[in-house]
Amino acid sequence: SRPDGAGTPPGPPPAPQDGELLHKKVPMQRWCVTRDDLVHFQGLVLRAVREGSIQPTDRDPFDPSDTSIGPNIHTVSRQFIKPVTAAAGGMSWAL
Repeated sequence: SRPDGAGTPPGPPPAPQDGELLHKKVPMQRWCVTRDDLVHFQGLVLRAVREGSIQPTDRDPFDPSDTSIGPNIHTVSRQFIKPVTAAAGGMSWAL
């Protein structure tokens, strides 16, 4: 997948799973985020900013048209990571 979000497979998102159960079943040594995962994540964040899912705030007045800087990690966590992982069943992003 590319940083601009292109190459992301079309179709519905995966069905939600039980995050609490996954945290118990999958050993911590198996939780990971690879470099490829980070590149894919960057594309997801760029797309979320472009589509308006991640918005500037008083504490993070980033420019949505600037693809080099912003949003900060607190904004990404609050407006993107937490909602996505909650919808997926509550597991961490690394799972």
